[in-house]
Amino acid sequence: MTTIKLYIRFIMISNRLNHRGLTVIQCRLTYNKKRKVFSTGLFVNPKYWNSKKQKLMEVSEQHEYVNAKLGLVKNKINRAFLFLQVKETEFNVTDIYDHYKGKPLKKEMGIVEIFDLHNERIFKLVGKEMLLATYERYLLVQKHLKNYIYWKFKAYERPVKSLKLSFINDFSYYLKAEKNMQQITLNKVIQRFRKVIKFAIGHDFLDKDPFILYKVKTVKKEIVFLNAEELERLEKKVFKIKRLQVIKDCFIFCCYTGLAFKEMSNLKKTNIEKGNDGFSWIKIKRQKTHKTLSIPILPKAQEIIDIYYSKDEEKLLPNISNQKFNAYLKEIADVTGITKNLTHHIARKTFASNVLLFYDVPIEIVSELLGHSKMAITQQSYGKVVLKKVSEEMKKLNKKLK
Repeated sequence: MTTIKLYIRFIMISNRLNHRGLTVIQCRLTYNKKRKVFSTGLFVNPKYWNSKKQKLMEVSEQHEYVNAKLGLVKNKINRAFLFLQVKETEFNVTDIYDHYKGKPLKKEMGIVEIFDLHNERIFKLVGKEMLLATYERYLLVQKHLKNYIYWKFKAYERPVKSLKLSFINDFSYYLKAEKNMQQITLNKVIQRFRKVIKFAIGHDFLDKDPFILYKVKTVKKEIVFLNAEELERLEKKVFKIKRLQVIKDCFIFCCYTGLAFKEMSNLKKTNIEKGNDGFSWIKIKRQKTHKTLSIPILPKAQEIIDIYYSKDEEKLLPNISNQKFNAYLKEIADVTGITKNLTHHIARKTFASNVLLFYDVPIEIVSELLGHSKMAITQQSYGKVVLKKVSEEMKKLNKKLK
């Protein structure tokens, strides 16, 4: 490993003279392609200065004093530089100057320590603009990071200034090779880690973004949804077991509203409003994006609301945990012969794909109804569905033309 040299040079600006015809000698430090210039406080006649030899010529009466002082300055800078090298921590030219001036060194922040600061801040936002689940995900990323640091360095912390692209690449390798993490999950971990690094840069704990040259391996995930035949089969099926019938009804409701599990669970009577068009609308804030959703209540969704509507209950649908909901959906899939891995999220995908896009609802309206923060997310997720619909229409057109 090559050692970066420190260059010390004394300079003066000969055209900046005081009333006595003297100019100040400045010291210029150059380290790792960065410079720091400061005044030595020594004033001399510029015509007696030997730039090549870096000293005042003997013809000057004060040459011994000035040259001795410059020697002391140089020695003191070199001692400061040596001290920082021995500490084996990353430092810059400003750190060298500060130590030369006797200023206490700034505390070296660690990556895990910065993670703690970041997580403390977002914890205070839980319930205001942050979900508890989001905070817990950051805690999990921090746990992965701690484990990686110990695996790689046999330590519990790393200086944040040591963070380079190689650290991120090795962390990604560890998550995949040692933790058997799927690429899509790995990307989420790195995405959250990147946000913490942005926090570090924003608070001046880190000067340079190590993620600049990092390349994310994109994962194209196939959208899974119920086709028209599967959706109809599920709608017509009547279960004698009440819990399965309840889950089926709630799932169908989400197939015609696109509500995520949290929004479905929290749906209350107060979320239903009559629009100017005379139709009933669901007005609810999406927890993930904090975006207010306005969803028209289609006839199939209204049928299910009517089934479970109760004067005594504030909520419109039965309450059940996400885990049990998905577990019961597995039973429903087995009974109805649906081979797809049925989860609540498929209802949302079905609403977008088979209910909206299939009936030619424009993708920008689909994006609005789903509550996506950007239309690009909708296009990325459902672009293939749109192309498939276009392909089907082209086949129909070909038949007509023939």
